[in-house]
Amino acid sequence: MNGAGFYLGSHQPGWLTRLDVPLMVSHRTLHARRRLPRARCRWALDSGGFTELTLSGAWQTTPGEYAEAVARYAEEIGRLAWAAPQDWMCEPHLLARTGLDVDRHQALTVDNYCLLRQLAPQLPFLPVIQGWHLRDYLACVDRYTTNGVDLTGVPLVGLGSVCRRQATSEIAAIVAELATVGLRLHGFGVKRHGLARYADHLDSADSLAWSYAARRRPALPGCTGHRNCANCPRYALAWRARVVAGLDGPRQLRLGMVVA
Repeated sequence: MNGAGFYLGSHQPGWLTRLDVPLMVSHRTLHARRRLPRARCRWALDSGGFTELTLSGAWQTTPGEYAEAVARYAEEIGRLAWAAPQDWMCEPHLLARTGLDVDRHQALTVDNYCLLRQLAPQLPFLPVIQGWHLRDYLACVDRYTTNGVDLTGVPLVGLGSVCRRQATSEIAAIVAELATVGLRLHGFGVKRHGLARYADHLDSADSLAWSYAARRRPALPGCTGHRNCANCPRYALAWRARVVAGLDGPRQLRLGMVVA
């Protein structure tokens, strides 16, 4: 799997020093910190694009600023598996927010990835394909090819704009089709129902769904000092263990591996 697995989403950067499972941490939780944690686990960086586009309708962080931040994370935190680019998601409400269409969001996504590679070729930026329907994602693959990027030759490709519809039959068909053209896929925000449908076609995935569930429930027995477990590593690890246990056969081997 080349270090891939099921990344546990966390908005607590300090977990990088405490946990041994792969983590997904957002740039938005790291960028303002003067002192960064030193990772004991392998981790991936989310760019925080969904939040930034929702709030501002455009990227306010420049590619140069982002590349500089990722270089700092790679050096000071260490063990960075990959970093998402400053991609442009294609959910309808984000298109309405930016005033742009799917084609333009795809162009901006591909251009940003290419620019980040030019600015910092030593950093592990992840190409991400964006779209809404299958034809959109295939067009995005072609756009990368036109820009000199063969997605079948890179270690991993992110699949964007699926989180809020990740368990649908449409996404299952999209994932299956993209896998057949030779892409090694990372699924952003894929929960248990999505994994049940198409985990065999993913090389890795991540989810922060545990925190939303924990926020709505009382704290676990034995947890003291908090009313719920929305920021609790004990709850998060137990949730991840249940997700991994639900993956049978080849899926458990592919997505259940823990890389320290």
